[in-house]
Amino acid sequence: MIRMPLPFIGWLGRSSALLVVLLLLMLSFPSTGACMANAGEPPARLPDSSVNLLVGFRRGAAYDLYARLTARHMLRYLPGRPAFVVENKPGNALETVRRIYRANPDGTTLAALIPALYLAQLSAKGDPGFDLARLSWIGSPTKSHYLLYMSTKAPFKTMRDIRDSSTPPLCGAGTVTTTGYYLPKLFEEILGTKFNIKMGFQEGPDTDAAVERGEVQCRALTIDGFFSHEPYPTWIKNNVVRIVLQTGGKRDARLPNVPTIHEVMDEFKTSAADRSLAKLVLASSDFGRPIVGPPGLPVSQVQTFRDAYNKAMKDPSLLLEAKNTPLAINPTTGQELEMLAKEVLSQPKEIVARMNKLMGK
Repeated sequence: MIRMPLPFIGWLGRSSALLVVLLLLMLSFPSTGACMANAGEPPARLPDSSVNLLVGFRRGAAYDLYARLTARHMLRYLPGRPAFVVENKPGNALETVRRIYRANPDGTTLAALIPALYLAQLSAKGDPGFDLARLSWIGSPTKSHYLLYMSTKAPFKTMRDIRDSSTPPLCGAGTVTTTGYYLPKLFEEILGTKFNIKMGFQEGPDTDAAVERGEVQCRALTIDGFFSHEPYPTWIKNNVVRIVLQTGGKRDARLPNVPTIHEVMDEFKTSAADRSLAKLVLASSDFGRPIVGPPGLPVSQVQTFRDAYNKAMKDPSLLLEAKNTPLAINPTTGQELEMLAKEVLSQPKEIVARMNKLMGK
């Protein structure tokens, strides 16, 4: 460090001396200014080569498309720019969350989850193998409400048609954690409609194929998922299905003529208790399509991933790419998801009991 003679400092006076000391300290740092710009804690060290991203859906499904879009643009803002390796493993959604829950908290593994896992945790009689409150929440690129589509070959055009019919429509679903199962069950509970549900479809496209074959008549899924890929645009064009309900607080711009569940609840004079149940079950739409890390991920790494995610969601290139594919971007931060997880897992026992009954638990 450069030193100044004491008489010179005394001549400058006390105030000037402080300025000189500060100037000398600044001169002792590299001239690039990089250190001053990053005076806080440096970005956490991440894996040098790759980060594994678990996706429990086939390639090309809406969950996969959102996960890949997010990962592609996040990596540009991660220190060292490690590659994302997407691992598609279609199957039970609970398997994916259990895998990330058991993963080493070293920054090498993230996962894209379905939004309704809190329902499975709340309804579990024993240890579900995960605790959403302990996950490291990174963010979600969208939060999407739901819709119920019906084959135009079926006689049902409205929810009142379904409620008044002596023969319930047959909807397709995977497991109890999928929207195809728990949304029709919710409608039965709060609207008095009846549905038969055929379970066991591995993924949404399998249910859609069954609709085309005439094996089932309806399916519940996210609005964004419906508008994100084929066969849905062709279905709408060819009048293969009609949308009979959406779950948002207001009508989606893409579904201006479809009533919301709140409009139907008003029409059917749904009770306050039933509306509270609907609020709990439909909170899954606020989780959207979250990306998470395992429990115990160092705070510095969590923040590094969150910062990269937040920057990616504002990146013009991501927004342009999403616009050209039609993937709606309506992001939620990791902090918001973390708070939401804690909130939904601390619901009153009576509401949880009704939800468990709805889920057949």
